[in-house]
Amino acid sequence: MNFAREGLVFIAIAAVIAIGAFGFAISRRSWGLWLAAFVLLLLALWVAYFFRDPERTGERGAALVVSPADGKLIMITEVDEPSFLKGRALRLSIFMNVFNVHVNRYPVDGAVEYVHYNEGKFFNAAAEKSSLENEQMSVGIDNGRYRVLVRQIAGLIARRIVTYSKVGQHVKQGDRMGMIRFGSRVDVFLPVGSKIIAKLGDVTTAGVTILSELPK
Repeated sequence: MNFAREGLVFIAIAAVIAIGAFGFAISRRSWGLWLAAFVLLLLALWVAYFFRDPERTGERGAALVVSPADGKLIMITEVDEPSFLKGRALRLSIFMNVFNVHVNRYPVDGAVEYVHYNEGKFFNAAAEKSSLENEQMSVGIDNGRYRVLVRQIAGLIARRIVTYSKVGQHVKQGDRMGMIRFGSRVDVFLPVGSKIIAKLGDVTTAGVTILSELPK
């Protein structure tokens, strides 16, 4: 299994702690220490599981918008998006819990024309106000006909957003764009008139699930 490079240090630290705990339990011959060591082993395994980074393949196309995140589609709404689309837009919000893969992927091909980080708070990522007030990173992509904005939003537990995107970079649909650690949300802003394919409550898979078709 592949692991996200941002997680390797966390996986190593958790493994060393678990191994050390088992060594200490052996030297002390204590059932209580054995139990603690077992709990730390489970934690180390969960850390490795959290930072897994599986390869993803799926349907691709210039008119298609693929999911940028694993999770659950919790909101589809029309909003104002003044920073990149500069007008009305359709916003699709995907909530990721701590058991989802947290590597994010580009929903469309195109050129990165906008990268902007906002400091903020750490409200529950499922809440409406998190889209405006939480820590977030926005990446705007121009595919030659339309603009699409992806916004990584930190949540209650998440405290670190990683984005690989650089202005001027050409990106491919389904490629890795970054990750958010420990529970969060990703919003996708699309031009009004896009055909929404996914439904509220759908479980999404980054780089695989088709969310929408762009206007023709």
